[in-house]
Formats: sequence, C-alpha cells, structure tokens
Amino acid sequence: MVKIIGQEQAFGSPGIEPRWTHANKDAVGTAYFTSSRVWFTVCNGVVTEVYHPTVDRPQIRDLQYLISDGKSFFHEEKRHLESKVEQIWTHGLGYRVTNSDPQGRYAVIKEVIADPHLSCILQHTKLTGKREFISQLQLYALCAPHLEVGGRGNNGYVIEVAGHRILTAEKAGRWMVLGGTVPFTRLSCGYVGQSDGWTDLADNFQMDWEFDCALDGNIALTGELNLDESHEFTLGLAFGTTLHNAISTLFQSLNIPFQQQKQNYIEQWKRSRQGIKPLENISFDDGNLYHHSISLLLAHEDKTYPGALIASLAIPWGEAKDDQDQGGYHLVWTRDMVSSVSGLLAAGETETAVRSLIYLATSQQEDGGFAQNFWVNGEPYWKGIQLDEVAFPILLAWLLHQHKIPLTFDIYPMILRAAGYLIRHGPATQQERWEENSGYSPSTLASNIAALICAAQFVRERGDEATAQFIEEYADFLECHVETWTVTTEGTLVPGINRHYIRITPTDINNPQPSENPNQGTILISSQPPGKPAEFPAKEIVDAGFLQLVRYGIRKPDDPIIVDSVKVIDAVLKIDTPVGPCWHRYNHDGYGQQEDGSPYTGWGKGRAWPLLTGERGHYELAVGGDVKTYIKAMEGFASNTCLLPEQVWDEADRPESHMYLGKPTGSAMPLMWAHAEYIKLLRSNHDNQVFDFIPEVANRYLGERQECKLLEMWKFNRQIDKVKKGYTLRIHALASFRLHWSQDNWQIVKDTPSTATKLGVNFVDIYVSNNQQQPINFTFFWIESSKWEHRNYTVIVE
Repeated sequence: MVKIIGQEQAFGSPGIEPRWTHANKDAVGTAYFTSSRVWFTVCNGVVTEVYHPTVDRPQIRDLQYLISDGKSFFHEEKRHLESKVEQIWTHGLGYRVTNSDPQGRYAVIKEVIADPHLSCILQHTKLTGKREFISQLQLYALCAPHLEVGGRGNNGYVIEVAGHRILTAEKAGRWMVLGGTVPFTRLSCGYVGQSDGWTDLADNFQMDWEFDCALDGNIALTGELNLDESHEFTLGLAFGTTLHNAISTLFQSLNIPFQQQKQNYIEQWKRSRQGIKPLENISFDDGNLYHHSISLLLAHEDKTYPGALIASLAIPWGEAKDDQDQGGYHLVWTRDMVSSVSGLLAAGETETAVRSLIYLATSQQEDGGFAQNFWVNGEPYWKGIQLDEVAFPILLAWLLHQHKIPLTFDIYPMILRAAGYLIRHGPATQQERWEENSGYSPSTLASNIAALICAAQFVRERGDEATAQFIEEYADFLECHVETWTVTTEGTLVPGINRHYIRITPTDINNPQPSENPNQGTILISSQPPGKPAEFPAKEIVDAGFLQLVRYGIRKPDDPIIVDSVKVIDAVLKIDTPVGPCWHRYNHDGYGQQEDGSPYTGWGKGRAWPLLTGERGHYELAVGGDVKTYIKAMEGFASNTCLLPEQVWDEADRPESHMYLGKPTGSAMPLMWAHAEYIKLLRSNHDNQVFDFIPEVANRYLGERQECKLLEMWKFNRQIDKVKKGYTLRIHALASFRLHWSQDNWQIVKDTPSTATKLGVNFVDIYVSNNQQQPINFTFFWIESSKWEHRNYTVIVE
C-alpha cells in the first residue's frame, strides 16, 4: 500500500510566480511506439518540459541535479556547469548530455530516452571524476512540476510504497512520481523561491529541510540520491491517471536494465526508416539533418489522437511566460501540420499524412472552416479565421491523390465543405499566415487558388461537372485579381522598382465595401516597442508570401513582377550570416528578441527565419538557379543535435545575452515547419521540380489560359461598385433568390432565378459586353421568405 507521509508541510505558500523554460531546445524525444505516451525536451543540459499523456500537455518545468560538497560549493546543472549535448543515434531521438564542472573536477553524464512502452522518462546518470573528490559530493534531484499545463495549484508529497520512499506530485487527477535505481536518503517538497531544495542548498550547501508536503502552489520536489554503492544509476519520471498507476509505471520501467531499454528504444526507431528515400545524397552534412528531421516530425504526432501533429514541443520565450499563456507552440495549426506531413511524404513516409488527413476531416468545423489553432482533442485555442488554413487540408488531400496513396476513408465531404467555406468567406482573410493582419494576402490567395483548383478536380472525378466548373471559376476570379489586390505601383523601397507585391492590402473583413487598392491604406503592425510607430503605409511593407504563387504554379518564376518583387525582398529582408542567407518575415516585424537580446514580452524585433531560406531556395530552383547555397544555409542554422530554430539572431554578436549572428534566439526550436521545408527542398532538388508544384494549377494559369474566365464577384461581404467590360459579373448570395435587374437605368427590367450550388452559394451571372455603357442596377427577391431586399444596388461599368 501507498503511504502518503504528509506530516510536515513546507512554508512559503504559494511560492514565486511560475515560469516556463527556454524554448531553444537542445533535444526533443519520445519513443516510437504509441504505448509510451510521454515526450521530453532538453535545454541547457537538463530535461525541461515533459509532455503527457498527449503531445500538447506539458507536465513539468524542468528536472535537473544539484551538486554540493556540503561545505564549499553548490552547483545547479543548468546554471553552473558546462553542457554538451550529443545524439546517440542518427535514426532515433536519444541523447547523451555531459555537464562538466568548469574547474574540471567532475562531470555528470546522462543518457536520456523515453521508456519504449511505458509513460516514463529514463535518465541514466553517471557521476565521473577523481574518486577521492566525487566521493565527497552529494547529488540531489530537483523537479518542478507544472502539472496540467500550469505551475500554480500543484501538490507535492513524500510517499512510501513497497519499502521505497519517493517523490510525487498531483494536480486535477494527474499524477507524477520520481524515483531511481538507487534510493533517496532525504526527501523534501517545497515552494519555489521559499522552501524548495534549491533555496535550501544555496543557503549553506546542505539540505536542512525535509518537508513531507507542499500543497496548492508553485512547488519543487527534492531528493538526495544515495551514491554509497555506485556513482551510476537511472532516474525515472513517470506519469499516470492515478497515484498507483504512476508508481507502478515507474517501478516497472526501472526494473528493466537501462541498456536493454535503450536497445529497444533504438530498435523501435529503426522501423521508422522503412521506405525512406535516400535524400541524404543531396545534403551536405551526410544526411544528419535530413534523418533527424524525419524523426522530429514523427515525434510531434500525438499518440492518443493519431494524425495530430503540433507545431513545436516548445513555448517561445517560456522563461518570460506564466500559466496565462497555455498554448505555446504545442498546438495544432493546419498550416504547420500539413507542411509537416507533406515533408514526411517528400521523404517517402506516407502513413502519417494519411492519418493527418483523416484527423483533419474529423476536426473540421460544421461550416467547413478550421480553427486558427486547437488542442489535439479538437478544442479551439485561438479562434481567428485564416483562409490558408482552410485551404491546406484540400492541398494535402490532392498531394496524396497525386502520389496515388490509397484512402478508404471518404474525404470528399471535407473537401466540398472547405471549398464552400473559401468561396463564401473570401477573398479577404481575417488573418494571413503571420496571424496578425486582415486583408488581401498573396500567400493566402495562392493557397486558396491552388486548393480550389484541386477541389474542382476531386468534384469532377465524382462526375459533378457543374460544381467543378463553379469552383474553378471562383479560383479564376481570385487569380485574375491577384495583381490588382496585392501589387503596388508606387513602391519606394528599392530605387527603380515601383511595381512589386506587398505583404497584405489591409481591409476589414466585416466591411462590405472593402478597400482593395494596394497603393492606399495603412497597416498596423503589432509587437512594436513602446513609443515606436506601429502604423505604416501598406505599400511599403513586404514579405516573401508571393513566392507561393510560383510554388503552386499560378505564376511563372520569370514573371516580371515576381522577379522585381524578389529583388525587393532580397534588398529589404535578407541578411547574410556566417552559414548563408536568411530572411525576415517582413520589414518592421516586432515578433522577436528585443534589441538588447532579452526575451520577447509582447514586443521586440522580428529576427530572421530559416524556413524562409528554404522557401527562397524553392524559388531559386524554379527559376533555374543553384540551390546548394540554401541547403547548406539551412544545415548551418541547425544545432549540433540537428534542431532548426524558428528565428536566428540577425545582428552582431551579443555574448552577454547569448545571441550570436545566425544562431538561435529564444523563439521555438525545433520548429517543424522549418524541418519540413528543409526536407522538401532536398526532395525538390533531387527531382529538379518544386515538390509542392501542382501541374493542374499550372495547366490552367501558365499556358494559353483558354479555360480561364474573367469574373467580377459581387457578394454581400464584398459589394463592389464597378466592373470591367468583357467580364462576367457574378452575384452571390447564401440563399435562393430571383435577381431583379436592369442594364439601362430600369428601362428594361429582367428577372433571373439564381442557380443553386452544393457549396451553400446561389448565383446569377450577368455578362458585361464591350458595348455596355450604363450601370447595372439590381435587387433581390428572396424565394424562401417571399420578401424583397428593399434596397437597390448599382455597379458601374468601366
């Protein structure tokens, strides 16, 4: 039976304000088998966030050792020792961590894996150095539970079970236990910054406090390990839904020798390499980043919700964030997830993409949309509308279709609903891919056009020509407006280049008469430092999102506007680092490390993103250039354990802040989008064809364009006031209607019944001939309610 001792409670409740840990990880790992539902991260030489039972729920802040001789010094692993982290294998996520005393007197060598079958992190530990010296050392395990995604409200206990005294923590029914293959000689639970083991040892180098419990606070568990018999042991951190479950898991896991666990762990990971393409031949680092990228992408899939892949096992600038920011990057974004699984598909791994597509179909909202991001159980976190995230599941479905990967599950309803959502809610998006501004975005438009053409292919294969044609024609409407909506003709950023794509033409999606002039309007850029301007002319803010038009086959790489726009982003956004070029998201970006190198805390300065080097490399391939520079650069941005960061420092070195040109900042590392982009760049270079290129899109827009229709769209969320001659004016509504209209100031009146579609849209087409002079006037008679609109609308012909 379990005995919770709980006699003496620690003082100092509830402890200091909780914080998470640094996001620039040195290692990320999990077992390949789904029965082991635990993930670990490593930063500064210690285990940091551990996730359980799903990949989106961090349960601890960190786990490390404290070392003291009891009289003259006290060392904290992550703060006082010199750390080196190495991969144990090329094809699996196991790591060796060597933390060395700066004076060379001792070292703590750890090998970190997850139990291959159980929800337990295993840390094999060896204390090395001169026997005479290390025999005097005391070694303490210190763990800071942040159960159920938060540092507040945790409960810690010293317990006794089966003759063993171990440490445990609980919150909201989630249990965690800590124990090892050597016993603890002293145990204590305390409040962080008040009565925890770190505070205790820092005082006089000795563990004076032994508190049996610490309740309802930000707590830390401390245990002194008995090294009398051996300086080598395994520490286990196990989780469960009950205390008994967690304890049983811990002891079952520790009962198997670590070397056997390690062997089983790597044997599991070797299975993941079946069918993988030999793209290491295209790399310049012998395939290290390639193979580790595959493992990392696989590791970011949940094991309870198959197919759910999160963006990163990291909380950007976590050291500056408390419980209020629960999301971090351990959430599902359909944009990041589709990128991740298409990266795996590029490497030859197909099963994950199939699972992800089914998962997305089950996560789709009733109206066809997708939440901005969500927990792996499908519960929305942020609720913005990003039209590219509605498009990406369609693109994934078509990618699988192109590669002839069988799918028994009927994905067609998801595709039809998503296409309908794009048509009903577009063309302006509430947020583009940087999740900050609404309007007309080249990257969003590119994804929408490509997805709609793909959706039409699926519909046509089902024999529904009318719906397929309707979807294609909406894509044509978007495509023939791309330059009108997103290309400035008054550019000032680069002398001699007046015409180029901008990041976004801002407009409010709730404004039925939206601004669509890229030469006008101002854009509000969030995250600006206090006192700095936050509004800028939209025509002077650029990003590389327009490259997606080339990526999918909507515009040719040598299109003059594309070429000029590349010159602009290279002049404005590019930086050169010791390992190669990198690009900022957009000029005046505020999402990044602050000027002095301190963490982003709601404001800062956007740094360079390695994934954009991959995107720029894809364009270089499309235009016939040399991709070598971009592949080498991405490999250079990776850590020595092959993790790619979200952002790298873009200025001169700041050693005092640990910021170095071309090296990771405090943003997320690893970022799965970057790893996927790297794999796709290798595959694209291997095939001499951009992996995401869609022939069906290119056939429609890059050839003779005979099938393309010149459309102008009037919708209740886009009530235009003019149409060009030679265009068809298509009038959309979300209910059945009869259009009452005239082309000659109501001299001759026509009544045209709307055509229904399977996408929740009804429409009437009016062809505007080259001879048309008078405006087009119209109103609606609503069939179902038998009521008139009681308002006339006018569209001028120009």
